[in-house]
Amino acid sequence: MEIMSEQEAKATLSELGARVRAWRARRGMTRKQLAADSGLSERFLADVESGKGNVSINSLEAAARALNISILELLQDAPRPAMARVQSLLGRLDDAQLDQAYSLLGSRFGLSDSVGREQRIALIGLRGAGKSTLGLQLAAQRGVPFVELDREIEREAGTSMNEILLLHGQAGYRRYERRALFRIAEDHADGVVMTTGGSIVSERETFDLLQSRFYCVWLKASPEEHMSRVVAQGDMRPFDTTRGATNEALEDLRRILASREALYARADAVVDTSARSLKQSLKDMERAVPALTYPKETGHGAHGEGPRLAGDRHAE
Repeated sequence: MEIMSEQEAKATLSELGARVRAWRARRGMTRKQLAADSGLSERFLADVESGKGNVSINSLEAAARALNISILELLQDAPRPAMARVQSLLGRLDDAQLDQAYSLLGSRFGLSDSVGREQRIALIGLRGAGKSTLGLQLAAQRGVPFVELDREIEREAGTSMNEILLLHGQAGYRRYERRALFRIAEDHADGVVMTTGGSIVSERETFDLLQSRFYCVWLKASPEEHMSRVVAQGDMRPFDTTRGATNEALEDLRRILASREALYARADAVVDTSARSLKQSLKDMERAVPALTYPKETGHGAHGEGPRLAGDRHAE
């Protein structure tokens, strides 16, 4: 039996740490949150992410469970032989070809087959992009209801977001999220504008469900603009500012955005709200979304109009 060299062991630990760090960024979780959800110490997780930790299978399982993934997803790129063949093929494609492959697979296997999909608009992106502000305005223009997925998840669970996470963890939260998506799509066959939490794209099954039933629009902005809107809102979640370091929070935001950018880019349309007024961004959104097939009378969704883009209320 060949024994792994010290250099190879260090490389393995470094790769494992990078994967834990990447999954944490994709989930938008601070190390403190991951520690609380997994029962592992912050110090231990810091060592793991830096490639210094002496990691056991039990600790890996705890971390994976808190991240709402399997340990196989954390350790392996393709745990199933059939998946390995597909990944080998897809690995030869560039980004544009991968988008085409996704659309073809969706059409062939029913991932994007849903009546009325283009009438249901879902706004995705990080908090601070203007999802709530623009969503309200777009719903009023289209004369359709405006809903916030977070509030619908709370309605589904019968309790607050914090209580859902406390009682059921990430896995339980995602179950309620999927139920809410099914219900919203069924209840609003004629049209709706919905805002979503920023981390929804990092859940493969949930994001596939969202894309199959909603026309997704990515509202994007620069990290600096995201941060300025979040600071103006006065709610710094999910950024760790326990040390009073806004600069570190900005770095957290850049890391989260970088880890999700390719996922956000799978949206049907992209609207950049950077350096754009509310009126300009609303015009951009109107051009980005399909026209309503069955126009309804206005007044269903919006209440009032703000002078500028505000930070979204989602904890992401």
